[in-house]
Amino acid sequence: MEPAVDAVQTDERAMGGQHPNAPQAYSEFSRVLDPSIYEALPDDWLVGITDVVGSTSAIKSGRYEDVNYAGASVIAAVGNAWGDFDFPFVFRGDGAAFALPPQGIMTATSALRQVVAFAKTNLNLALRAGHLSVGEIRANGRDVRVARYAASEDATYAMFAGGGLKWAERQIKNGRYLVKPGSYTTEPDLTGLSCDWEPFPSQRGEILSLLVEPSEGRSPEAFAALAKCVLSVLDAGTRQAHPLSRDTAITKDRARSVNLETWLAVASNSDFRKFDDGLRLTLDCTREQIEAVEAILVAAKARGEVNFGLHRQSHALMTCFVPSGKPDSHLHFLDGRGGGYAKAAEMMEANELPMVSAR
Repeated sequence: MEPAVDAVQTDERAMGGQHPNAPQAYSEFSRVLDPSIYEALPDDWLVGITDVVGSTSAIKSGRYEDVNYAGASVIAAVGNAWGDFDFPFVFRGDGAAFALPPQGIMTATSALRQVVAFAKTNLNLALRAGHLSVGEIRANGRDVRVARYAASEDATYAMFAGGGLKWAERQIKNGRYLVKPGSYTTEPDLTGLSCDWEPFPSQRGEILSLLVEPSEGRSPEAFAALAKCVLSVLDAGTRQAHPLSRDTAITKDRARSVNLETWLAVASNSDFRKFDDGLRLTLDCTREQIEAVEAILVAAKARGEVNFGLHRQSHALMTCFVPSGKPDSHLHFLDGRGGGYAKAAEMMEANELPMVSAR
């Protein structure tokens, strides 16, 4: 479902990956594994991070959609307040990260406060939120570099490298750089954000949520080689393990019919593959593919090359964003319904080695 060309200059409708110097966007996902295509954000840029506190508990209660909606809310709130979506951001299931130039600090602070209050009042979820400068991240030995991946001609997503987002997320979870609540907080503008689709059942075996990150000190080039090996297993087949099938596209109200052209555009604009200081994937895989990848990653982890987390489930979830006035620039954020990225991250943080299934 990718465009045939390797590099494209996306038009003003593209969102999510615009760098201050407007680098080209790559349509071949394997290109974003190349560390040489990433460009450093300026020191004075701002990085914002959110995550749902206690997302695992909420997921156990079946509140998958609420967690994803809260996670995506800051992207909608910041973009609507900023007046455009030409800033880098990434959806992480139970949270998100974004970057804005220095003049966006008031927009970012206000939007972060708003989504925290919204999540508490409307979703009964605690959302942790904070921001800090790229310079502060660099002063602590990490970097924030950005590349652009063109999922389609209309949807461009930011890819992040350098370890900076991972470090910033850890600091914010430890209580640093948090945004303080405002004395008066208005509702965030979440226009365009919705969860209109029924969960998508796996057509091949299981929906896999997979996170893979390089171990501390490992070269980006070595990690890229391993990531390509993993992708070669998962991409086998006609659909490259894409979790959205035409046969399973059902709207929640079941009253609207979806024509093939519309659905193909939705599927093409989805973020089922991304690079966020490592691989972040939501895929529809055979059990044999999952076991093969699991074996590769267990061996790489034993060699001290990577850390990873994975979670299997029966369905994928999609949270959609259609910006006001730009219907062609719709974005679709994917996660697994059974815990997805949150459960994969939990496994990664616990530093566990999964048991490879016996054959």
